[in-house]
Amino acid sequence: MNESAAGLARDAAEASYRADSRRVLATLIRLLGDFDLAEEALHDAYAAAVERWPRDGIPANPRAWLVSTGRFKAVDTLRRRARFDARLAQVAVEIDAATSESPESDGDGVEDDRLRLIFTCCHPALSPDARVALTLREVCGLTTEEIARAFLTAAPTLAQRIVRAKAKIRDARIPYQIPSREDVPHRIEAVLHVVYLVFNEGYSASSGPSHTRADLSGEAIRLGRLLVELLPDPEAVGLLALMLLHESRRAARTSVDGELVLMGEQDRSLWNGERIAEGIALVERALQSRRFGPYTLQAAIAAVHAEAPTAAETDWAQIVGLYDVLLRADPSPVVELNRAAAMAMRDGPAAGLMLIDAILAGGSLLDYHLAHSARADLCRRLGRTADARASYERALALAQQEPERRFLQRRIHQLDRDAV
Repeated sequence: MNESAAGLARDAAEASYRADSRRVLATLIRLLGDFDLAEEALHDAYAAAVERWPRDGIPANPRAWLVSTGRFKAVDTLRRRARFDARLAQVAVEIDAATSESPESDGDGVEDDRLRLIFTCCHPALSPDARVALTLREVCGLTTEEIARAFLTAAPTLAQRIVRAKAKIRDARIPYQIPSREDVPHRIEAVLHVVYLVFNEGYSASSGPSHTRADLSGEAIRLGRLLVELLPDPEAVGLLALMLLHESRRAARTSVDGELVLMGEQDRSLWNGERIAEGIALVERALQSRRFGPYTLQAAIAAVHAEAPTAAETDWAQIVGLYDVLLRADPSPVVELNRAAAMAMRDGPAAGLMLIDAILAGGSLLDYHLAHSARADLCRRLGRTADARASYERALALAQQEPERRFLQRRIHQLDRDAV
């Protein structure tokens, strides 16, 4: 093969890694039954591709070639290790026999392998933190360091979390399979919750110097698209819509110098029209199914905001009505708080403040900085300066994210200037 063709082959191997490595890994995990062995086999297969494709040519089906090569590499690895652990010889024989047919000849198909992997990583037997870490590592392909950096966790701590999750899957014999039709409605909730947690951390980071982390929200949207493609559950559609509609506002949520900008003050010309259009279409699709839930209802609320030409023209009556439905479907103090904020916009700050005070009196959100910030804003609008300052200071004491802390400090300084 001439140098030009060899270069194209190397480029093809690199492009395949970017596009297909997660699919190949998912199939290898199914075939080998071991996360670590499959990851090692994946890297061995791509190393072989970089060496052999420039010499032998690009195979007709690169993904099948990589799966087959990875399987052979894994069996060879086990046979080498059997010199030190005799049990591995039998494991190698069993894997070789069980996977001797073409890896992609089974009826389920490679795409189902990706779905199996998602359900395995998000199994309810794993802790929520482990589900998030394992999904980002195995399904999305983020490195341990990238995940640790995103969640402000030490890399060794994050690595141990992933190791324990894999051990739990192995020791508890968690099946690597798509749940039965009867179990899917229950299991899909855990999967969607993981995607939602990843997106929320990217859309509004829980702590740290940055208000948002585009890499995480981008991964969540990619996961959402994959779920809709592989398992078009109405709530998966609703969650994707919700993420797209929120993400459409990213460019307007912070100023050029990184300061927080509230929705009512955002430059709506910066909102992403393509994401809004796609999100609204997905909301309508989910609502038409008549089998939607909390994610779709939240997406419908986001769609009302997205459709308003200006903040003043927002249909707050419709938003309050949607929150009423959401409260019945998924009651929580945070939903009550959001409804109270919408009531304040529809009926005035006094109406909203009464509701927020009742929520805080119940004790559920006493340590939630956004509840105190919302209360402070309503007190400010009512001219209750002392109460506003006290609530802003309480919110500031609880806030962990630097842009939010600076925003609250500016609010307090503004109160002090207005009082002079």
